[in-house]
Amino acid sequence: MGQGRWVTRRSSISAPARSGLTVALSLALALNGAAAPLAFAAAPQASEISVGVGGGFSQLVLHGERDVRRDGAAVIVRFPGAGPNLARLHVDPPPFLKSATVAAVNGGVEVRLVPADGAVVTLGAADGARFINLRSAAAATAVAKNQPPAPRPDPAPPGGVRMAAAFKAGVLTLRFPWRGAVGAAAFRRGDGVWVVFDAKAGLDLSGAPRGLPQAKRFEAVPGADFTAIRITGPESSALSLVADGNTWVLTLGGAPPPPPPAVAVARDEDGSPALIARLPGASGVFWLSDPQVGDRLAVVTAGAQPAQGAPRSFVDARMLGSAHGLALQPVADDLTVSTEGDRVRIVRPKGLVLSPATAGAPGGGSPQHAHVAEALDLPKPSTLPGLIDFAAWSKTGEHGFLARYDALLAAAAEEGSHGKGAPMEARLGLARFLVGSELGEEAIGVLDTLAKTDPAVTGLGEFRGLRGASRIMARRWKDAQADFSAPPIVADPAAALWRSYAAAREGDFAAAKSQFATGRITLDQVAPAWRARFAIAAAGAAASQGDTGAARSFLSAGGDAATPEDRAEQSLVRARIAEQEGRTPEALALYEGLASDRYGAVAAPALLKATDLKLAAGHIKIDEAIVTLDSIRYRWRGDATELEVVRELGQVNLRQGRYREALEAWRSAGSRMPDLPAASAIRADLAQAFRDLFLAGRADGLEPVQALALFYDFKAYTPIGAEGDLMVRRLVRRLVDVDLLGQAADLLKYQVDNRLDGAAKAQVATDLALVYLMDRKPEDALGAINGSRSTLLPTALNSQRRLLEARALVDLGRFDHALEVIGPDTSPDALEVRALCAWRSRDWAGASRTAEQRLGDRWKRNEPLSAPEAAMLLRAGVGYSLANDDASLARLRDHYMRLTDTAPNPAQLKVALTGLTAAPGAGLAAAMSDTDVFAGWVGRMKARFRTDGAAPPPPARQQAQAAGGAAPKAG
Repeated sequence: MGQGRWVTRRSSISAPARSGLTVALSLALALNGAAAPLAFAAAPQASEISVGVGGGFSQLVLHGERDVRRDGAAVIVRFPGAGPNLARLHVDPPPFLKSATVAAVNGGVEVRLVPADGAVVTLGAADGARFINLRSAAAATAVAKNQPPAPRPDPAPPGGVRMAAAFKAGVLTLRFPWRGAVGAAAFRRGDGVWVVFDAKAGLDLSGAPRGLPQAKRFEAVPGADFTAIRITGPESSALSLVADGNTWVLTLGGAPPPPPPAVAVARDEDGSPALIARLPGASGVFWLSDPQVGDRLAVVTAGAQPAQGAPRSFVDARMLGSAHGLALQPVADDLTVSTEGDRVRIVRPKGLVLSPATAGAPGGGSPQHAHVAEALDLPKPSTLPGLIDFAAWSKTGEHGFLARYDALLAAAAEEGSHGKGAPMEARLGLARFLVGSELGEEAIGVLDTLAKTDPAVTGLGEFRGLRGASRIMARRWKDAQADFSAPPIVADPAAALWRSYAAAREGDFAAAKSQFATGRITLDQVAPAWRARFAIAAAGAAASQGDTGAARSFLSAGGDAATPEDRAEQSLVRARIAEQEGRTPEALALYEGLASDRYGAVAAPALLKATDLKLAAGHIKIDEAIVTLDSIRYRWRGDATELEVVRELGQVNLRQGRYREALEAWRSAGSRMPDLPAASAIRADLAQAFRDLFLAGRADGLEPVQALALFYDFKAYTPIGAEGDLMVRRLVRRLVDVDLLGQAADLLKYQVDNRLDGAAKAQVATDLALVYLMDRKPEDALGAINGSRSTLLPTALNSQRRLLEARALVDLGRFDHALEVIGPDTSPDALEVRALCAWRSRDWAGASRTAEQRLGDRWKRNEPLSAPEAAMLLRAGVGYSLANDDASLARLRDHYMRLTDTAPNPAQLKVALTGLTAAPGAGLAAAMSDTDVFAGWVGRMKARFRTDGAAPPPPARQQAQAAGGAAPKAG
C-alpha cells in the first residue's frame, strides 16, 4: 500500500483563529475509508470548512453549520451569518471537488459543494463534527473490495449484560454495564418504561428488585439486532437515562432531574414533505413491537450526549416523550425512519402530510389566502424563532405606517373571522410588523387573541419568540422569561439573548451573564440597536458580579450604542467597571455625571452609587445620604434598582441606630418583586437585623416598652427553633424586670400556642406559669402547666413544674392537693411552699418548723438578714407563739436575736422572738401578711429569669443526661 503526502488547507472567517489551529490527519483512516473526522488541535470558534487531502481521499470537516443535505450529486451546507471564507477552496480546491459556490439565504448563506465527475461522496458525523468524504470511484471500489471496514467489536460482556439495582430514598437506580460503547434510548408509554440498546446481548434480570412501586415487573423484549427491556410502573414517576462510561444508568422515582436538551424537529429545509430531527450521536433505528398495545414503534438510539424528545403529534406519526433518544408511533403503515449522521429523517414514499413550506403556523392556507399573503407581502419569519428581523418586518412601503398597518390589520381580521382552524399567516404577519416596529403592547394583544382562538399556536417556536420579544418591550420581564423558556424555543441560542436581557433587568445577574454566553454566537445576526442593548445589559450584570473582564468583552461584542439611552447605560457600565477595579475618583466622576441624566433607569442607579461612594469617603454625612436615598426611593420604582436603594437605606438607618426606620424600609420592599435576588437579600438583611436586635443585645439600649413595641411589629421575623425561643426569653426577662408581667405573659403564651411542641413547649410553658404566679394569676398558671404536660421531660424541669403547680394550688386554697404534688421533695423551694401551705391552713406549729428548716443554719453567719429571710423568721417566731411552743421559740431567739438589729424590720422581729404574750398583737399583723414573703419570692424568680434567659434551654435528652441519667417523668 502506498503512502500519500498530506496537505492541510483551511477556510475560515477568522485569520487569527486560522493561524492558531493545526490539523493532524491520519493516513490509515483515510486509506481505509473510516467515517471519522480528522482530529484538530483546537476547536474552531466560527463558521469554517477544514480540509484534509491524501492519496485518493479528501475530507471536509464542517464547523458552525446549520444543516447539511444532498441535492443530487451536490452537497449543500447552510451556515449562519456571512458563513465561511471560501477563498482557499476557490484558489486551490482539494482533489475530487469540482466547485464551491455560495448563495445568500434568509439569515445566512448556503455553500454548494459539487464533486468531480465520478467522485463518490460520503456524509457522516463523529465526535460532535460533521464531515464530507470525497474519493474517486476507483479508490472507493478498491477500499470496498480490499479494505472492508473493521467490524464493530462486540460490546456485550461475556455472559450478557447483568442489570444491577439499588434503591435509596425512594429512588430506584438500574445500571446496565456494557463492555464497549453502545447507543441507547429510554421512553415511557402508558405504565411501561422502555430502554433500548443498539446492540444484541443477553440480558440478565436476576438482580431485579421486587415489591417496589417504581418497578412492579421487568420484561426482556427480544430483538434481532437490539436489546430492550420493559419495566412496568406508575406513569407519574420521574425518569432519566444517562451514560457513565460504558454503563447506562436508568433512574426511576424521586424529584424530576433537570431536562436534557430537547431534540429539534423541523421540516426538511430542501422543501420536501419530510421531517428532520437533530439527534446528536444517533446510532440506529430499531423497530419493536409493544406487547401491551400490539403495534410497532420506531426507536432511534443515541450516544452518551444527553438529548430528549418532546411529545409531538403529526398526521402520519406521533413522537413519544423520551428521556433519551427518540421514539415514534407510526400512524401510516409506510412510514420510513432513517439516520444520516445526526439527522433523523422521517418520511413516507409520497411524502408526509404537512403544512405547505410557506405556512408559518398550523392551519395551512387556501390558494386565496396565499394570494392575499403575496399581495400584502407579509413579513417573513426569520431563520431562528428568537431572532427578530427589525429591518425587514418594520418596512411600511411608500404609503407610510398607517396604510401598512391598516392593510395588515384588515387581512388579519378577515383571517380570524373564520374561527379555529383558520390560517394564521396574516395574523402572524401583523404581529411581526408590530414587533419589528417595537410596538410591544399592540403585538401582545394580537398574539394573545391568536392564542385564545387556537391554543395550539403556543406550541410554535416563532409564536413564543414574537410574544416574548413583545413582552420584553413592554417591560414584562417575568412573562417574557416564560415564553423564551418554553420547550419549542428553549434550545434556540437567540432566545438565550432575550433571557439574558430580561434577567439583567430583574437583577438576576448570574443568570444574565450565563445566558448571554450561551446566545453570543447569534449576536452578529441581531439588529445593531438590540445587539448593543443585549451586550450592555450582560456587561452590567458581569460588572455587578465583579467580573470586569467579561464585562469589557461583552461591551466590545455589542458595538456602539445607537440611542442616547443606550449610550448612557454604556457609560454606567464603564463606571461600574472602574469602581470594581478600584478607580474610585473616575467612577465617582462618571456616576455624578450620569446622576442628572434624563433617562431614569440610568440616573437612579448612578445617584445611588455616587451617594455610596461619597458616604464611604466622608464627603457627605449620613443624614444627607438618608435624604438622598429617600428621594431616589420615591423617584424610581419597579425594578432591581429600587430594591438596591431600599437595601442601602435600611443599612444606613441601622448604622445610625434608627432601628424602626431600617426595619420598616426593608419590610416595605421585601414583598415587592419577591423573586429577584435583591428581594431575597433584603429579607435576609431584615431577618439578621431582627436577630441582632433581640438576640445579640443590640436592642438592650431601648426602653423595654420600645423594645416590646418593635418586637410586636416585626414578630413575624422571629426565627424558628432555639434562637427564636431564646429571643423571646430575653425580651421577657427585660419585661419582668420592670414588672410588665402581662406583656411578658402574652409573649410566652404566643410561643406556647403557636410555635412550640414537646419539651421546648413545656419549658416555655413553665416560664409562663411562673410569670402568671408573679402576676397573682394562679388559675392561668395551672392552665399553662396542664396544657403542656409530656412524658419526655428531664427531672429538673419536672421538679420545677411541680413546685409551680403546688404554689398555684396553695394560692387557690387547695392545700392538701398542693402537698400531694410536692410529695417527698425537701429542697429549699419545696420547704418554702410547705411553709406557705401550713401557714395559710393555720398549722402554726408545722408552719414554724418548716420556716425554721427553710432558714437552716442561717443564724451561724453574721451577715444582715435579707427581707425574705426576715419575713420567714418573723413567721417562725409568731407561729411558735401561736402554737405555745416556748422551747422552740427560745431556741429561735437564742439563734437570731443578735441579728435583729441589722434586719429590715428589727422591732417586729424582736417582738416575735420575745413572744406575743409580752407584746400582744405587736407583730401579728405583719406576720400574717404575705407581702414580704411574696416579694422575696418574686425577687428570686426575677434573678432566675436573668440567669436562665442567658442561653437557650438544652434539649430534653441532654438535660436528662446532665441530671445523672434519671428517667424522665410526666410533668
